[in-house]
Amino acid sequence: MIKRLEIELGGRPIIIETGLLAKQAAGAVTVSCGETVVLVAATTKPSEEIRDFFPLTCDYREQTSAAGKIPGGFFKREGRPSEREILVSRLMDRSIRPLFPDDFTDEVQIISFVLSVDQENDPDILSVIGGCCSVLLAGLPVSDVAGCVRIGRIDDKFVINPTISELEKSSLNLVLSGTEKSIIMMEGWAKEISEDTFIEATEFAFNAIGPLIKKISEWRQPVSYSKLFNPEPATVEIVEKFVNEKMQSIWNYPEKKQRNEYYIQMFEELKNQFEAEKHAELQIIFEKVLEKTIRHMILSSEKRFDGRKKDEIRPVECSVGLLPRTHGSALFTRGQTQCIASVTLGTKHDQQIIDGLFEETSKRFMLHYNFPPFCVGETSPLRGPSRREIGHGALAERSLQSLIPEETVFPYTIRIVANILESNGSSSMATVCASSLALMDGGVPLPRHVAGIALGMIKEGDQYVLLTDIAGEEDHVGDLDLKIAGTSVGITGFQMDVKTMEFSYDILKEAVIQSRQARERIIEIMNRVLDKSRPEISKYAPRIVSLKVPSDKIGLVIGGGGKTIRKIIDETGVEIDIEDDGTVSIYSSDIEKCQKAVEKIKAIIEEPEHGKIYEGTVTRVFPFGAMVKFFNELEGLVHISELAPTRVNRVEDVVNVGEKIKVKFIGFDEQGRANLSRKQALTTEEIEKEKHSLHSGLLRREPRRDNRKRF
Repeated sequence: MIKRLEIELGGRPIIIETGLLAKQAAGAVTVSCGETVVLVAATTKPSEEIRDFFPLTCDYREQTSAAGKIPGGFFKREGRPSEREILVSRLMDRSIRPLFPDDFTDEVQIISFVLSVDQENDPDILSVIGGCCSVLLAGLPVSDVAGCVRIGRIDDKFVINPTISELEKSSLNLVLSGTEKSIIMMEGWAKEISEDTFIEATEFAFNAIGPLIKKISEWRQPVSYSKLFNPEPATVEIVEKFVNEKMQSIWNYPEKKQRNEYYIQMFEELKNQFEAEKHAELQIIFEKVLEKTIRHMILSSEKRFDGRKKDEIRPVECSVGLLPRTHGSALFTRGQTQCIASVTLGTKHDQQIIDGLFEETSKRFMLHYNFPPFCVGETSPLRGPSRREIGHGALAERSLQSLIPEETVFPYTIRIVANILESNGSSSMATVCASSLALMDGGVPLPRHVAGIALGMIKEGDQYVLLTDIAGEEDHVGDLDLKIAGTSVGITGFQMDVKTMEFSYDILKEAVIQSRQARERIIEIMNRVLDKSRPEISKYAPRIVSLKVPSDKIGLVIGGGGKTIRKIIDETGVEIDIEDDGTVSIYSSDIEKCQKAVEKIKAIIEEPEHGKIYEGTVTRVFPFGAMVKFFNELEGLVHISELAPTRVNRVEDVVNVGEKIKVKFIGFDEQGRANLSRKQALTTEEIEKEKHSLHSGLLRREPRRDNRKRF
């Protein structure tokens, strides 16, 4: 039986249907808005073994057929997921995973296929909504009903679910998922908005999903599940007593490595009290009890294992210009988290072409984040970038994006490579700081620094503590991971994941204020090292010179079949791009070569001076006059009446093809063609001489074809 829900969101209807497609899936829905349609299906497989994690997989896939396109390349079919597909998959995962109980370990897979897409309604939000619906229809034990919405800000007004064209005018792009009672997930970018505006936007978004959740709740049904892991209470009691006793000494181990070694030592000692067949079960109990104990100790004492106060930042050190051949570099260290970032400047040819469901675009600012295994003291094979690396890189990239100068101001393609060398919490925010320093070191004209900080929270009932600059351990056991990046003016990027369903706006406001205070302290340290962009780019970076050519002169610069532009490239050794609007970009590693090319182009587009005499070459002869090439390859007409001071019967009597003559420029006609005069270019002596020559019959005359005399 087909079921249908219709909800108006942002003035446009969102239609959710089930019962028609993918009926063998545990739960499947189609979600549509405008002409954009996604199919989301959820399936599940019971757990056959005890696990200490929840194997949830979310996959979002775009098929170009949805946009009426055929994939490029040799194979003409979709291959590995794109960066955008991975980011939307993460969006789905982060919105749905917190809804499941901690002890639920069945395998769950949620797949979203984009079936149709227009150029205005983005399928990402629809996929999250579809995922939230599919788990309800599949009868999975989610704690609550969730929804998702995007908020923009245009002309100081919040807009629900803005279209793609509206987002181009927006100063905010906020995506929020939540239940009726709590925010689950939030991410986005902003153009230096204030903290007050950010909190208002969050509240506006949370209120906007209320009607959506209420409608989706119609499909909710009571469910239950059997726990595969049911530890004996006596075993749990022994572990709790052991851990509580041993954790009294944890304050003696302020370093992450020391504590990890101590935890291993604790478990090895605990294992000796149990039989070998119970060790696998024992490890799960131990980890859960240890996490609970750490939370209680931090919450009750408001003291952190590394000795910091709750709002204290770890020691920050930064430096620039470390790598001599890169175009810009910086090292940022905060506690045991360290990032080295390098900037590379390129030309327009280096821009990334993005050809997906929407119109083909190019990307001139890229940030690539790498998290090698040695940064956490581990070993693993090096393959392509993981989902985590792509997600963290995207967060850092959008945090810096609004500060990157326009192409008309700084015509370079910019790539940042951020390598995490040490990690103990918030490596993405360290990436933002290192990248900001590297950009300024590379001469990219940023108006001010961008910095980021991560906050965590531990909450039990009404008691909670907010932790500034969380370490990895605090992130793992905590209920909140809030990352906010921005400048001294306002917020530019953010990401938040909440593990508890009791996250209030009072806590959010406090966290945002606390993050600003920390961000300002970090920016102050960064400014001591480098407070403004270097005046010159690196000597190893390519030089780009731009100039504007009138639209009607583009053809002259290019020449027939590209002959003129190729000649300039060959003579100067530069690369040249010409846009349809007349923007000419000249690239070379040598600025002098660029200047030579500029001079040649200016010589071509420069117009002749009215009344000035030029030397030219006769290129063609007609009964009514002669065409003369003069002034930078420009051709003009010398009418037969302007050839000589006296009457001319035949053009050939005065000039022939290939002859060099002096001409005077007398203007352009209505069609933009140059008019020239030979007789006006003659001196008084030359005029008298020609009159005499004509009177004497000495002017050049071609013989008649029949060789007869003319008179």
